Amino acid sequence: MMKINGKKIISLLILLISSSTALWASSGESGGMTHLMTMLVFQLGIIIFAARLGGLFFKKIKLPSVLGELSAGILIGPYVLGSIALPGFAEGIFPLITHQSVPISQELYGFSTVAAIILLFIAGLETDLTLFLRFSVKGSIIGLGGIIVPFFLGSGVAMYFLQKPLMDPQILLLGVIGVATSVGISARILSEQRKMDSPEGVTILAAAVIDDVVGIILLAIVLGVINILSGGHGGSLPWGEIGMIAVKAFSVWLGFTALGLICAKYISRFLKTFKSVTVFSVLSLGLAFILAGIFEQAGLAMIIGAYVMGLSLSKTDISYVIQEHLHPLHEFFVPIFFTVMGMMVNINTLFSTNVLIIGLFYSIAAIAGKIIGGGIPSLFMKFNKLGALRIGLGLVPRGEVALIIAGIGLSSGAMGEEMFGVAVLMVLMAILIAPPLLEKALKVDASGTTLELEESDLVTTVFDFPSEEMTEFLITKIILEMKEEGFYIHTIEAGERIYQMRKNEIFITMTEEEKSVSITSRLKDVGFVKTMVYESLLKLHETVNKLKDTAKPESLQKDLTRETNTAAFDIFKFIDIDSLTTDLKSENKNDVIKELLKILEDAGKLDDPSECEKAVFEREATMSTGMQYGIAIPHGKSTGVHSLHAAVGIKKEGIEFASLDGELSKIFIMVISPKQTAGPHIQFLSSISAILNSEEARKNILNSSSREDLLEKLRKYSVRK
Repeated sequence: MMKINGKKIISLLILLISSSTALWASSGESGGMTHLMTMLVFQLGIIIFAARLGGLFFKKIKLPSVLGELSAGILIGPYVLGSIALPGFAEGIFPLITHQSVPISQELYGFSTVAAIILLFIAGLETDLTLFLRFSVKGSIIGLGGIIVPFFLGSGVAMYFLQKPLMDPQILLLGVIGVATSVGISARILSEQRKMDSPEGVTILAAAVIDDVVGIILLAIVLGVINILSGGHGGSLPWGEIGMIAVKAFSVWLGFTALGLICAKYISRFLKTFKSVTVFSVLSLGLAFILAGIFEQAGLAMIIGAYVMGLSLSKTDISYVIQEHLHPLHEFFVPIFFTVMGMMVNINTLFSTNVLIIGLFYSIAAIAGKIIGGGIPSLFMKFNKLGALRIGLGLVPRGEVALIIAGIGLSSGAMGEEMFGVAVLMVLMAILIAPPLLEKALKVDASGTTLELEESDLVTTVFDFPSEEMTEFLITKIILEMKEEGFYIHTIEAGERIYQMRKNEIFITMTEEEKSVSITSRLKDVGFVKTMVYESLLKLHETVNKLKDTAKPESLQKDLTRETNTAAFDIFKFIDIDSLTTDLKSENKNDVIKELLKILEDAGKLDDPSECEKAVFEREATMSTGMQYGIAIPHGKSTGVHSLHAAVGIKKEGIEFASLDGELSKIFIMVISPKQTAGPHIQFLSSISAILNSEEARKNILNSSSREDLLEKLRKYSVRK
């Protein structure tokens, strides 16, 4: 068989690409629309791979993936590798554009703008409005501190180094960039530490949302001020006009937000008329684009309109399914956004002495501003020093909104390359420094409050069941019942499986555990929850009874060794000589199972032998795996393994194994599969049954003289016709 050489394949691909691009370059289309679009698709393809690889690498070293995406953008951008001449690309794949405010093509910048709208729309959808309103007073006061202090500290540092007044465009923009908080990064850390519902957790999220919203509005005000100042006013500041811009910005935002929340129910009904969840999810994004355009026409940033549309739909029963169905778009566009932001960083400027010095002090001011601005007000909001520190650190991470503001500043010409580099440096430092410090503070085993905060009306009802299989069956039935009731269901895989179910004003969260189901709802909905579980149990009971009348498990089990004459699956990927024995010592069923498991354990196949043993005996308790003709196939699915493993043992004298035909079992196949990972569990069972279907095969396998002989005979009968 020819061995595939990876280097040769890569070389061949490079040759083909180079040849095709050289032909394309010589075709005379270099100045037309075809050329621009071809460049764009090449660029997007490279960005997608660079962003994903950069993100994965940084995740592997325990850093946020956004750092990897930014770094990938810097590396492949026009200031580093992007402008290197290649066959078919005389100016590089990402040529440096010098005649405009951004160093990349307008088409590529357009993609990043679309990505920013999608990002903010989904951020609005993810905002827990109920939680936000519940902690709005504390969050507003703390968020206000997290706005004022970083703004003036950041702009103060910029004023000192640049020797310019506060109303200078770059000074104002650097002040606004320091205001934003990355809700996504803070939420991820809180989720990993299971502190999302803690007093500090909800306060951080509420304050972070306020910081981002106010930061975006401040951006609109600053851009308006910059437009006024660019018109020239003889050295005097038109405070009346500036005040009107501020009033207009807040009025438009508040007005559209209030209108959106009032009309959300009707918007939701309109979208549902399209029936298909995929269709109305895409249409909701269309509404976000329309509102983004309206806000831009009104003199405000597009991202404010996108956020407002997301926030408006966040309270509807379709918000979670929209998030779920737009997730692929989010995964496609958002890494492009961060990578493109990295591409706009002039690496020579970034590492210049001036930018490094200003960036260092600006970063310190931005980080300290959040800790001080968010922490001190917390001390007056029933938080102690530890709680105040947690909140301050939780507001430090910067990310998407800060970069969007910086990108708008650069593209509008209001901010130069140096100060854009300063802003990116601050974002990088905040992402690097804040997460580990916040994690350490959250791990301290002490309360962060001086008094218990007011409890919510949420109640968790736990339903226990005798087996994991029954739990899984019931969850499936509950989901079907809820869908029939008109609920929209969103599934989250976060270590444990979580189902968010929503219809109009009813919002229920169901968490799947090993032998129980936890359902969280408002107190007034507990009766509905209990009724729903009871009805699901009744219907499940009816289904089981009908199934018993239709087919007996015993008769089905007898057929397992009758129907298949050939093995259609390669079982030898999962069986090796170390997992075989022709001389089992055990004299009873339980001991045989333990002996086979010990063989797998000694062969280094089991991660957690006790969990594997538990899984096999639980399966055996349901129905004996003793088949016919002296065969027994004890098996189970367990968290104690990461891949399927099997052991084969022979006991020539035979033992009682409660087999279907009442005969002693002599050939034993132990199969252990991973519980959470998809794998060929059923394929293996059916294939081993096919091998043992022949009387000749069973007789010869039973008479194996050694492990090597046993393996050879298994192989022989696995390929027979």
